[in-house]
Amino acid sequence: MADENYAWYGVVNGEVLRQGDVLDDCPIVVPKVTAAGDLDQEIEVVTYDVVVLTQSCDLENGKADFVLVCPLWSLEEVGSAEGHLKTDKGKEELRRGQLPGYHLLNKSEVEGQVRDFRIVDFRRTVSLPFPFVRQMAIKKSPRLRLLPPYREHMSQAFARFFMRVGLPVDIPPFRKK
Repeated sequence: MADENYAWYGVVNGEVLRQGDVLDDCPIVVPKVTAAGDLDQEIEVVTYDVVVLTQSCDLENGKADFVLVCPLWSLEEVGSAEGHLKTDKGKEELRRGQLPGYHLLNKSEVEGQVRDFRIVDFRRTVSLPFPFVRQMAIKKSPRLRLLPPYREHMSQAFARFFMRVGLPVDIPPFRKK
């Protein structure tokens, strides 16, 4: 059983948004591109379970016109797309934070909000209008909210992913060949 002093999740209601809020079945508008690469005027609406990444202070102080969210996937969903995550080695690398595009969230055993392990997909960030996300928060109440320090841990993992810099020429290894 989890230590009550370090619960991963709380349950919240209403329109107040914070980083770490989980919104299940959130509609996302995706513009379509034809096979020839032409832009057309068609859109597709897909639904994802998402987690809010925008900083709580920006959400609370009116500094965010748009809210950054990322899809949440089950281990099975990601494992079918990323075969490595079907393996014990892949799952362990995910747990240790060694796969920068992903972040593992623990199971939720909160009554009425039970969820299996979920993976935050930083490679698919989406920005949604603040009023829309606030209405989703109301509609999806009660909803899960990731609690400290796990919320900050997710934010730090996103920062590490977002700030990566690939060098054109790296420093060679110190080991002899």
